[in-house]
Amino acid sequence: MRTLFIGGARSGKSALAVRWANERSGNICALVTATESDPEMAARIAAHRRERPAHWRVREEPVHLGRALREEAGLVIVDCLTLWLANCLWPPGCEHTDTSGWARERAQFLDALGAFTGELIIVSNEVGTGIVPDNLAGRVFRDEHGWLNQAVAALCDEVYFVTAGLAMCLKACQTGPGGTTTPPR
Repeated sequence: MRTLFIGGARSGKSALAVRWANERSGNICALVTATESDPEMAARIAAHRRERPAHWRVREEPVHLGRALREEAGLVIVDCLTLWLANCLWPPGCEHTDTSGWARERAQFLDALGAFTGELIIVSNEVGTGIVPDNLAGRVFRDEHGWLNQAVAALCDEVYFVTAGLAMCLKACQTGPGGTTTPPR
């Protein structure tokens, strides 16, 4: 089962992913993509670490997400595609947008996603519902992110839009008795 949680910043996506994973397995690997680029980001990462259960295996992979996913099994959480995209488009020391490196990493991740046989929960931001960015880098990021989210959603069995901590089913969600949709708790 491949599940995508997509929504805005601070919508509750990661918290839902953590809760849902804990309900399904005791053997969980979190593939995390954030890097400590400044003190504020370091604080965000620390908060996420506190939210994760101590028995989880956490693997930091800011760029080579496809390779990392191929090396994992069982229940895996990928958190998050948004930071991964930024890491790939603007690698450390690179003074321009690296679209060729990004294209390669994207293709490898989508291949790994399609081949993954365990249970997978992916977290991604929705960045296309706001204003059109006023600069080229912002527009490239928004466009690439939108195309990535579409490709990932197509490969996932279930897709939920998350806002205010609530998950709304967008694609083939689990059904309970009487055909009612059963969102993550």
